[in-house]
Amino acid sequence: MPLYEHVYLARQDLSAQQIEDLTAQLSGVIGQMGGKVTKTEYWGIKSLNYRIRKNRKAHMTLLNVDAPATALNEIERQERLNEDVLRYLTIRVEDHEEGPSAMMRKSDRDDRGGRGERRRREDLEDEGDPVAAVEE
Repeated sequence: MPLYEHVYLARQDLSAQQIEDLTAQLSGVIGQMGGKVTKTEYWGIKSLNYRIRKNRKAHMTLLNVDAPATALNEIERQERLNEDVLRYLTIRVEDHEEGPSAMMRKSDRDDRGGRGERRRREDLEDEGDPVAAVEE
């Protein structure tokens, strides 16, 4: 069966229990249609870049799904009808990511180095940078 990652955003004024119930309802629909949810991650309440239906924040949840396309069509239909769901996105993937998703990892930014970090001219000359060599 095809593999999907499905993320949905729910209204900020819902309780954690209501979000769990909504996730369980969607997982149940997928199970009834012959698929399974392999991983569920609740990302918490996050600020939105712009308002969606007068909401500045939203509960975000990720579902890793192994199901036929008809099951995904059905949960998307139900999310369109549900007033608590602000947005959803489903992406077909080759394989599911092992371990926590990028949103749940502590910090991926540590790998990049500083944003405004400048390299000294001596470092460039040591590496044989052609721009530094031309300037001399």
